[in-house]
Amino acid sequence: MSLPIHIPVLLDEAIEGLQVQLGGCFVDCTVGLGGHAAGILEKISPLGRLLGIDADPEAIKVAQTKLSDYGEAVTLVNDNFANLEATCRRYHFHPVDGIFFDLGVSSLQLDTAQRGFSFQHEAPLDMRFDSGQGLTASDIVNTFPEREIARIIKEYGEERHSRRLARRIVQSRPITTTSELARVVERLVGSKHARIHPATRTFMAFRIAVNSELQNLESALKQAINLLRRRGRLVVISYHSLEDRIVKQFMRGEASSGTLKLISRKVIKPTSLEIKSNPRSRSAKLRIAERLN
Repeated sequence: MSLPIHIPVLLDEAIEGLQVQLGGCFVDCTVGLGGHAAGILEKISPLGRLLGIDADPEAIKVAQTKLSDYGEAVTLVNDNFANLEATCRRYHFHPVDGIFFDLGVSSLQLDTAQRGFSFQHEAPLDMRFDSGQGLTASDIVNTFPEREIARIIKEYGEERHSRRLARRIVQSRPITTTSELARVVERLVGSKHARIHPATRTFMAFRIAVNSELQNLESALKQAINLLRRRGRLVVISYHSLEDRIVKQFMRGEASSGTLKLISRKVIKPTSLEIKSNPRSRSAKLRIAERLN
């Protein structure tokens, strides 16, 4: 298998935040193309164990190839991290020394045209992390009521033109491809968002809705608490304000109740050097917390 080029974001900061040491037991909830997992395995091998989870079966295939040299030290599972606690208990990963999340869409998903995640590629409106799940972006765009589409675009995309966009989308049905949807948005929004493509927020909103990303994140964070041993670390990298807000509020809430300790109250961001070498890292934010008694 020809492996895609992948540069893991905030790798050193994540490894340090997790306090990865020889013989440790860790969970990578979004193993993706295996970049962070390889960094963890390098530190914990040969005595440690890593459970890598991903909702995307294609990502698991790539990770299996990339991490094959680590043998039985790594266990890879195609599942959603919404089922984190059940998955960890099934494979005897509890308690663990650290749990890691690298949220959002992966480079494999963005760069595979037929997955429909990017308006830069002509493709069917899909956007599913797991092609086995039911709901697609096409279902939302072409069958959901105008009011619900407006809510999704406003709530998940933080797009101020949400009502007008929803009306235009409904008027333009059927919309079958990524480029068709992008043109509908672009004609309405224009180039008012100078830093980003006009369709960026709308595409993100539909992707989040299709995969129930925010609901699954909230659920998984709560489950992670039950799996960490005392002084175990929870490290999360997020890429937009909705994700980061959930992570920040969760960690602060658990810290106020005495379950977690915040390791860094100030969010950790990529250096200018990392952003230059890996532009997709520019919006990344890393937060760290430690399990108390």
